[in-house]
Amino acid sequence: MQKIRVSVLLVFMFLFSSLICSCSKGSENPDDLINEANLLWDGKQYTDPKKAMELLNKAIKLQPDYAESFNQRGVAYKNLGDNKLALEDFSTAIRLQPDFVLAYYNRGTIYNTMGQHKEALADFGEAIRLKPDYAEVYNKRGIIYNKQKNYPLAIADFNNAIKLEPNNANAYNNRGLAYLLQEKNKEGCSDLKTACKLGFCKALELTQSRGFCR
Repeated sequence: MQKIRVSVLLVFMFLFSSLICSCSKGSENPDDLINEANLLWDGKQYTDPKKAMELLNKAIKLQPDYAESFNQRGVAYKNLGDNKLALEDFSTAIRLQPDFVLAYYNRGTIYNTMGQHKEALADFGEAIRLKPDYAEVYNKRGIIYNKQKNYPLAIADFNNAIKLEPNNANAYNNRGLAYLLQEKNKEGCSDLKTACKLGFCKALELTQSRGFCR
């Protein structure tokens, strides 16, 4: 009887030690690694993009055809200011998953940062085609149209962003600027005041200091 108890105890200890060893090795699942990287996300960017990249590199090594890993790593590269590698990763994500809306949006923002507005508009257009209710894409595309002085298209995009997200302060702010650039001060100031009520006051304060809005 004593021998049996000892044997059971040894088996239990072996199983327990095996469990500890397997846990210490870390995850071998790409989704778990992505989730671990997401714990470093503060809502706007990775707080530790190098650590996030380390986790995402492992995920890509485990599953080289997983588009989400490349998209996430592209964001990490973007946070580090490496637009070229970010662009490559977003492009790979799109190649692996041609209907990947967020990858089109992310690549569009990189193109816009690099001044490649034609490519940015194409990516934002594809993101909207795939997801017509994506308010922030309308807002981003409207900003490019503003830069190109194509104010009717810019305002149409800001209108869509506001329709989809009525409390989108940036969209009101950007539409207000589009109106002011056309010398439509009444409409522009109204939008800037709405943006300020929603928490974005810099543009209103600047225009007030220059005598445009009262």
